[in-house]
Amino acid sequence: MRHQIHDLQSPLPGTARQIHSFHFGPTSARGKIYIQSSLHADEMPGMLVAWHLKQRLAELEAAGCLRSEIVLVPVANPVGLEQVLMDVPLGRYELESGQNFNRWFVDLSEEVGNDIEGQLGENPQRNLHLIRNSLRQALARQTASTQLQSQRLTLQRLACDADMVLDLHCDFEAVAHLYTTPEAWPQVEPLARYIGSEASLLATDSGGQSFDECFTLLWWQLKERFGEHFDIPLGSFSVTVELRGQGDVNHPLASLDCQAIIDYLIHFGAIAGEPAPLPDLPYPATPLAGVEPVATPAGGLLVFTALPGEYLEAGQLIAEIIDPISDRVTPVHCTAAGLMYARSLRRMATAGMVIAHVAGAEAYRSGYLLSP
Repeated sequence: MRHQIHDLQSPLPGTARQIHSFHFGPTSARGKIYIQSSLHADEMPGMLVAWHLKQRLAELEAAGCLRSEIVLVPVANPVGLEQVLMDVPLGRYELESGQNFNRWFVDLSEEVGNDIEGQLGENPQRNLHLIRNSLRQALARQTASTQLQSQRLTLQRLACDADMVLDLHCDFEAVAHLYTTPEAWPQVEPLARYIGSEASLLATDSGGQSFDECFTLLWWQLKERFGEHFDIPLGSFSVTVELRGQGDVNHPLASLDCQAIIDYLIHFGAIAGEPAPLPDLPYPATPLAGVEPVATPAGGLLVFTALPGEYLEAGQLIAEIIDPISDRVTPVHCTAAGLMYARSLRRMATAGMVIAHVAGAEAYRSGYLLSP
């Protein structure tokens, strides 16, 4: 294992922060896997899974079983991790800018495309290496003027040349689910099976330039630009893995998730070994544009009548909003049928608040598809 320390730009004297990356496997490995956790710093299940992975990967490395380099960043957001206000962690948005830590990673598709134009050829592997080198150089030229930009650039530079990027998150109260692209789904489906993903949500561009899409979208855009004349492979695919809810931080679950990721990496060929049998897929992949963010029209006490992981019929009651002053009870229904994979932790709702997400089979939304 090789431990690397990456200094972030300091906003003030004496407030320096760092990102730590742990590198396993052969230094001259042909493949590279990148795994990070807790980019939203109030989401801890992935950090515990990363800790378990760190121990397992060290054992597998000592046994000579690692075929690819595997880079692990267990604390991807030291800036947000320190944002605790009156005992409440606030790690989703940077307090200075108000920006979501998992949005607005730098988009270099046009810059890389302009750089490689005229250099592409008939060999797809040569094109892949050409694009990766151009991307590395473009990221190296980027400069950061804030600590947040410095953190984003550090993470992008660590992951930009990986074949696979796994970004470990969680929701508020949820079952295991994941986000990836339709193009990557054939490669990601085994992970969905191993991890027990009850909802697998697919979108090529969900808006917001999130960490996972800053890689997959670049390759997709280059293929759109040059693919008619040149063979542009899918040089990287990314998955945001949502490890249930914020309260699901315990060793039994983390151990299961760690083993699921190890099984997937064996299946992928990054780790030597006999792949474990593929479990059944709990729920078919559906478009992210088919997700219904169920909002409440009124504020009051939030009382759920449906659980995460429950399949809902169109129009089914999922919650009641109770006004304890007027005694008014406002029912909240989903519109279309689908799997309710996540719901709010809060039990006092404000008018217009999204209280749950339901994965429907038919796409009906467009534009920005993510939560704020």
